[in-house]
Amino acid sequence: MERHDPEPDGSMGPEPAAARRTDYAGAVYGSLLAASVVAGAGTLGSFPRLELVLLLLGTGVVFWAAHVYARLVGDRLVQHSLSRQEIRQVGADEWPIVQAAVPPAVAVAVSPLLGLGPDGAAWLGLAVAVTEQVGWAGVAVVRAGAPRRMVVVAGAVNLLLGLIIVALKAGLHH
Repeated sequence: MERHDPEPDGSMGPEPAAARRTDYAGAVYGSLLAASVVAGAGTLGSFPRLELVLLLLGTGVVFWAAHVYARLVGDRLVQHSLSRQEIRQVGADEWPIVQAAVPPAVAVAVSPLLGLGPDGAAWLGLAVAVTEQVGWAGVAVVRAGAPRRMVVVAGAVNLLLGLIIVALKAGLHH
């Protein structure tokens, strides 16, 4: 996601692409969301793979739309009227939430090629989502120029969050 501060006149005017900073919060959030969807779906018993793939992608799109709406309403109430350009930009800023659902969905979709049954597909999707979450967190702090210690801390915190979801899935499934 890319965000910028209001102009001196209060508008969120266009910002040069070179001046924008990249924020990976949406990708990290989307990965955690995908892990939660897989964990929750897997606790309900056997399910068709296509159903989980559609649930992952559909949930990503719904949460993306909710984030876009929340940002636009917040900007409209606090700042100014919104332009089409700003609406498109906010949609693009929040798109990593949807993108983060794709790798776990692909993992679930290809799981039969790996000889995995429904439980194996769910665990594979969960592993991909948690790995993705830790990876995006690491990329974010590295690109922000954080010291190595912060890279390790970010990875550890995101791994812990992912493992909590894994523990919930394991605990609820039995």
